[in-house]
Amino acid sequence: MRKRDWISRPGPDGQTRAHFQFVNGLTVPIGERGDRSKRYDSTDCFSTTWAGTANAVSPLSSLPPFVSRLSLKIGGVAGLVAGLGGLLVPSAGPWVALVAGPAVAGTVYATGHVLLHRRLRHLQSILRRIRTDELDDVSPPSDSEGDELDALLQEVYRTGQSLDNEIQELKEMESYRREFIGNVSHELKTPIFSVQGFAETLLDGALNDESVNRTFLEKILQHANRLDNLARDLSTITKIETEELDMTSEAFDVADLFEEALESVEIRAEEKGITPRQDVAAGLPEVYGDFDRLRRVLVNLLDNAIKYNEEGGTVELQAEAGADAVEIRVVDDGIGIPAEDLSRLTERFYRVDKSRSRNQGGTGLGLAIVKHILGAHDRELHVESTPGEGSTFSFTLPTASKSSLQPA
Repeated sequence: MRKRDWISRPGPDGQTRAHFQFVNGLTVPIGERGDRSKRYDSTDCFSTTWAGTANAVSPLSSLPPFVSRLSLKIGGVAGLVAGLGGLLVPSAGPWVALVAGPAVAGTVYATGHVLLHRRLRHLQSILRRIRTDELDDVSPPSDSEGDELDALLQEVYRTGQSLDNEIQELKEMESYRREFIGNVSHELKTPIFSVQGFAETLLDGALNDESVNRTFLEKILQHANRLDNLARDLSTITKIETEELDMTSEAFDVADLFEEALESVEIRAEEKGITPRQDVAAGLPEVYGDFDRLRRVLVNLLDNAIKYNEEGGTVELQAEAGADAVEIRVVDDGIGIPAEDLSRLTERFYRVDKSRSRNQGGTGLGLAIVKHILGAHDRELHVESTPGEGSTFSFTLPTASKSSLQPA
């Protein structure tokens, strides 16, 4: 066959579907016989190779979908360029054939480069950012092409995002673990050193002095109680967070809850000359929740209100009914809380006035326990405070008739 030749290639049904022209060993579809307005899909298109005297025809549908679509994309551009070259071949000299072959090959390469290179570089960028933990700096891939390579880009990007989120969570957990261990160590160190110091003093001779030994023994007992309270509070928080703390919800009267909570802080209030009051609105409906855990919430809030108040200050429990819940408030006229500390009040071991809290036996876990118990009831703690004027801690409890926690 000459360097320029025309052939017709039959399709699978035996009908002539397309013309091909061989130019320097390249086979290019240039037209159809018969009705030129007819269009064929990918199963009607064929790739033809020339080797010696043998021609081979294979349908593109036998290739993988991605390769088929890519071949059609490249073939369209290649066919256009080669077709233009082929139109020149009959009227021009052999030099055109020498130019047309490299031109088509270059066009095919350039087209493939444009189609693939950008997305492959994007894939490399995503993988590199995943490795260096900088995925936030990479824009998400576009799904405009909609082929297998774009699907791969999307999947790699989503996997990278998932890994990035998990890495951030692990970093936060590690930071939290270190901070927690440091706080616990600090809280344990003070009472342990105090107990050791008092015990050594007693052994050095103070044990025989009745006016001294009793005072030192009382201080040892005080610090031992503080250690016991710390251990109990840590155990409570751990059980709540791991959902190992049994919650027994029931309908109850808010007035009963107030009465038991006030009894628990009565001695501490008397020591500071404070007489807590309660203001319960008439006709208040019953609420629903774990009575014992919610009593612990009120005791912790009352304890803080007394601790951070002045001698003879005011502390009041208030309850007011809403549409389907009862709002409970603990109000005091104490020293107040600076605005910059409000967001951190429920953090473990966080203290606004560290010396005052430790001197009065606080563990730094009271409000953290309040937060977790209310969270177990799907409730939140709200705080309003003005330095020098006092604070209001509030939360709501669902009424017994409207509670989503109550079993049917």
